[in-house]
Amino acid sequence: MDHVHQVAIVGGGLVGASLAIALDRAGIDAALVEATPDGAMPAVFDQRNLSFAEASVNALTALGVLQKLATPPGPIRRIHVSRAGDFGRVCLDAQDYDRAQFGQVVVARDFGLALDARLAEARHVARYRPARLTTLARDEAGRPLLHLEGADGPQRIAAALVVAADGSDSQTRAALGIDAAVHDYRQALFVARLRTARPPDGVAYERLTASGPTALLPRGDRHYGLVHGVDADDAGAVAALDDAAFLARVQDTFGWRAGRFVDVGPRSRYALRRVVASRLTAPRAALVGNAAQTLHPVGAQGFNLGLRDALTLAELVTGQPDPGAPGLLEAYAARRREDRAATLGFSDGLARLTSNPSLLLRPLRSLGLLVLERDAGLRAALASGAMGYRGQVPALCRAGGA
Repeated sequence: MDHVHQVAIVGGGLVGASLAIALDRAGIDAALVEATPDGAMPAVFDQRNLSFAEASVNALTALGVLQKLATPPGPIRRIHVSRAGDFGRVCLDAQDYDRAQFGQVVVARDFGLALDARLAEARHVARYRPARLTTLARDEAGRPLLHLEGADGPQRIAAALVVAADGSDSQTRAALGIDAAVHDYRQALFVARLRTARPPDGVAYERLTASGPTALLPRGDRHYGLVHGVDADDAGAVAALDDAAFLARVQDTFGWRAGRFVDVGPRSRYALRRVVASRLTAPRAALVGNAAQTLHPVGAQGFNLGLRDALTLAELVTGQPDPGAPGLLEAYAARRREDRAATLGFSDGLARLTSNPSLLLRPLRSLGLLVLERDAGLRAALASGAMGYRGQVPALCRAGGA
């Protein structure tokens, strides 16, 4: 006998779990298909550091997730951006925009535990775990029919709408016949916890280089979250460095504006790719998060963009008798168009421009930084984007949103 739900979400990571909570809040019956068993965390919930824009903080607070954090988040009160070898810098202060902060920094594992705690309270979410999608078909009524393989053997789920939230290499996206364009940046990213001689004071630093960004994100535990980009050809050698040599490398790349680097935690390594789905919908199906688009981490916009996907979809299906209706999915694609295009363009353009070693570009980049630093209007637009306000923003992203 098939299990029938209004919405079936494939993928219980950052965005999939957030979508399930948003649907539960709206009273919508949802299935959440998760690869990891009860009591285990998906691989994405590791020691990487997540930078939540203000819009994301508003939404996750309204959903009751951030209140479940065991460790306080680190506020981002100021942003400092520069590029190695170029003149100029951009400095943004939240107080200039009548804000206490631009956003917050949360450790991914802490966020995963908070999401799990909030899901444990959900009354309208059925969790299928561990389970993986083997086949996506249609039932007699034309609804998506998910064939799952789990610890208890095969199961089938029917739903009015299936949502692909299963990451960059989404099997659900492939099963729906949606193509994706992939670009390899030929860079690798190392993330770790970093301690400096003086504790963070609310400044998020991003130092751009030809081999990718090196960023320090102020965590709530008196450490920084380190993000260090390297050329893909150098990644093996960097991974082999001991802690002292790795710290020296990062200090040399970043400089001394945050003080002396004294200790680094375990390092994780990731290849950097841009993955962009050709479309966001198929009949009775939608893509969200990394299944829809995977961004270069420069600017820290990936999760924030994916969360806005999820919240837009949840907002549109709330109160609707058929969450997979064609008109509803058309509205979803239309509402995500501006935000998605602008954020993808910003992320990819900045990654390519700042990593280009051409000497001809150095004066142009320096001029751009100087113009940004002196033009209040451009800085305001940059700050608005950094806080997550692009395009038609979901209501929960606004302070006091319904």
